[in-house]
This record gives sequence, C-alpha cells and structure tokens, in this order.
Amino acid sequence: MEPLITLGVVADTHVPDRVNALHPALIESLRVQGVQRILHAGDVCVPAVLDELEQVAPVSAARGNRDWMFTPALPWAVEMELGGARLALVHGQGSFLRYWWDKVLYVLQGYRFERYRNVVLRACPHADVIIYGHTHQAENRREGGRLFFNPGSASLGIIPGRVPPSFGVLRVYTGGRVEGEIHVLKGWKVQRGRWVREIG
Repeated sequence: MEPLITLGVVADTHVPDRVNALHPALIESLRVQGVQRILHAGDVCVPAVLDELEQVAPVSAARGNRDWMFTPALPWAVEMELGGARLALVHGQGSFLRYWWDKVLYVLQGYRFERYRNVVLRACPHADVIIYGHTHQAENRREGGRLFFNPGSASLGIIPGRVPPSFGVLRVYTGGRVEGEIHVLKGWKVQRGRWVREIG
C-alpha cells in the first residue's frame, strides 16, 4: 500500500555552531526517500539550513534550545493531523530548569529514554506520534500506543565519531498508521567542525 505522505525528519543539524554545513549526503538521501514534507525537530541554528532543506520539500520546524537567531521565532511545538494520526513536533529539552537538571543526570546516568519520554509527553499529551530531537540519540519506539520518534542528529551522533549521524523517514498511511525508519548518513566525518570524506 502506498503511503498518503512520506515525511523526512531531521534534527540537531547544528550549523554552524558544531559543523560548517549540512551533512553532504543529507539532501540527496532525502530526495532518494521521496519525502514530500520535511520536519525539523530543532537546533537548526540558522535560517539558511531551512532554506537548503526547502530545495527538497516544504519544511516545518520546532524551536530548539540553540535556535535563538530566528526572527520571527520558531514555535515550541508544531501539531498536525495526517491520515487520521495526530503528530506533534518538538525539540524535547523541556523547561529551562529541566534542561539543566538533565545535564546533571546525563553526567551521572548517561542517556535514558524514559527521561525524554516524560518531557515530550508533558508537551504533547494527546499526540499519537511524538517527533523530537535534542538527545542526538535515534529512537523509533512504540510505547503506550504512541510512536516516539527521534531521527538522531544529522550532524553529530550521541557519541561523536562512534555513533554516526542519521535522519528519519515517517510514512503515513490511511487509518492513522505511521511507520518510522532511521537512516544512517555515511561516508563523511567531522574534523575541526568541517565535513571530510571517510577513507576505507
């Protein structure tokens, strides 16, 4: 069965605060997947990133904790209904205090899906699909009748140099069915804030 719509999902591009440009394979990879709309789950950092993604498909973006340069400001959450499914797009950092407390917990405990699940559920309690970023950790997890979908960082994985960058694809079908895929971006690595080809 053909999907009603195919969504490309990107997060944590961090241009230019961590890398100088979008991953060299990202634009073509989104085209190959046939995406008809792109959702950016925050930490875009500069509007030029959204302009570049717009060359592939229309873009909707949520505000991340690094997106202070946008005028007008990006929304904290974007909600939509597609094919009978309620989707919500957020970054996932929570409140100012929650953000800093999580920094402490990350040092003490490392990554824990449950911490971020609780934050995004509080922001989007009625969504069937919650799309978020912030953690740089890809997730495609069904829990409690919901799909929690994090595409991972399109620039630096949760462990730079060991966990590769990635993006996601959501295919929306009639009857509210949504299927998610995580796609790893290969062939390039970051050195001193610039993309260089991997050898071997």
